[in-house]
Amino acid sequence: MKLTGAQIICETLHRLGVRHLFGYPGGAILPTYDAIGQSPLHHVLVRHEQGATHMADGYARASGGVGVAIATSGPGATNMVTGIATAMLDSSPVVCVTGQVGSKLLGSDAFQEIDITGITMPITKHNVVVTRTEDIARNLREAFVIAASGRPGPVLVDITKDAQQGSTTLNWDATAPQLPPKRPRVAHDQAAFERAVEMINSAKRPVLLAGHGVQIAGAVGALDRFVRRGNIPVAMTLLGIGTFPATDPLNLGMMGMHGEAWVNRAVQESDLLIAVGMRFDDRVTGDLRNYAANAKKIHIEIDRSEINKNVRVDAALVGDAREMLEHLIPCLEPKDRGEWLGYIRELKGDSAVRDIQSLPDTGHLYAAHVISDLWKETKGQSLVVSDVGQHQMWEAQYYHHNRPRSLITSGGLGTMGFALPAAIGAKFACPNDEVWVVVGDGGFQMTMCELATIVQEKINLKIAIVNNGFLGMVRQWQEFFYDKRYVATPLIAPDFTALAGAFGIQSERVSTRGGVLPAIRRARESSETVLLDFRVEQEDSVYPMVPAGASLHEMIRRPSPLVETSTEP
Repeated sequence: MKLTGAQIICETLHRLGVRHLFGYPGGAILPTYDAIGQSPLHHVLVRHEQGATHMADGYARASGGVGVAIATSGPGATNMVTGIATAMLDSSPVVCVTGQVGSKLLGSDAFQEIDITGITMPITKHNVVVTRTEDIARNLREAFVIAASGRPGPVLVDITKDAQQGSTTLNWDATAPQLPPKRPRVAHDQAAFERAVEMINSAKRPVLLAGHGVQIAGAVGALDRFVRRGNIPVAMTLLGIGTFPATDPLNLGMMGMHGEAWVNRAVQESDLLIAVGMRFDDRVTGDLRNYAANAKKIHIEIDRSEINKNVRVDAALVGDAREMLEHLIPCLEPKDRGEWLGYIRELKGDSAVRDIQSLPDTGHLYAAHVISDLWKETKGQSLVVSDVGQHQMWEAQYYHHNRPRSLITSGGLGTMGFALPAAIGAKFACPNDEVWVVVGDGGFQMTMCELATIVQEKINLKIAIVNNGFLGMVRQWQEFFYDKRYVATPLIAPDFTALAGAFGIQSERVSTRGGVLPAIRRARESSETVLLDFRVEQEDSVYPMVPAGASLHEMIRRPSPLVETSTEP
């Protein structure tokens, strides 16, 4: 039996295991939408195509599978660009299906024609224009393989309208991917491997740097065994949070520009860095000239192009993080390292109470209060999707994640507006999880239209808006480096509780410390989405902070502590 190209799209996605599509219809993709209505696929109608790509991204990160977004040509496709770039920078497997004008109109500047493959070439692993019905299934199957293999990333498949409308027989076996043969995986360089083993076993002050690649590779268990056998402390990148339990004594916390002071000091004073599944970006390293200057460096990374790109290393182990760690584990000599771990505990000093004590009520509501109380009330078991800005850093500092894929955020691109739509995707991936959106008043306003999607889909999210009336992180830079000239950062916002009410969403405003826990409890007890508007201190800043271009140890410390018990060392 013959199928139209549109039916083949739906059938192929269904056979590939897709259950949810996030998208927005339009003329060039309308044949496919007609077929979706007759298929078992569940389509989630977004309010903006950027939201569709963020939802697909959140779905992919929460599930470990591939997320799918769909849109029409022209503005529909270009609205997806920010979400595609976000997925690319954070190695998230997303497949975007876009409609395109008929093949005979290509190059004619037809209505809503745009060269979306040309636009997205630098921000996709692969993209392709499909002009023949017979080629649709194969290209979609190839897109899924490419998106999920090696270092994951987004793939875009642009399908002309006439290809969707044409008919052909679907022979599944004949549409098997025809990708170039994989380069045989080269066994790790034995000399580099032996150097790495010798460096690890002889190190006195090692630190392991755990990145997003640990989660992507399914290497959490291998990392745990490696760390415990070598008794090696672990520092996290932002996207590496959750790869090793936050409550474990060997977990130092997040490093980098807004990492903990003791973590950055430990990195700088180490004699060996073991980087696993991370890319040494500038927010992690600071001034490269002074980055862990006395430390030897081992880099375990699947993407060969990342090796020696930013930081020169002494041993490069190119390959899958899980496999590499498992090869190394039998070669490690158990070490005590009591002196090194004791020294790090001294560096941590009084800041250790952040992990064990409440932050006292000083009469002001700080974002740290909100995040800390959220962590205590949820016992760290929620899936948190955070947006970008100060609240993102406070979440990383005060919400302690003990399991992988429990924090989803935009790292590489730093995309404001990411959290709300990404949380929708995460909720579809993990419907039984309690999902919290932690977002600033700036980022929330970028994609708050997706509240309508939440209502239409009848899903249960909890939304915590950290509302300080500013574009907080930019304001902080203006305070530190531009003499408090707050240009374009004071932020007018709607009454978020009234806005929620307009959508029929429960909401509550909180402006005192004593109101935080009761509001969180009421939100958790509800079976529906609840929005909490936390009115926090306006001119609070994230500490410590490594100024752009400074060395990792040259941190700006809190001049007068938020509370005495959270003083940075």
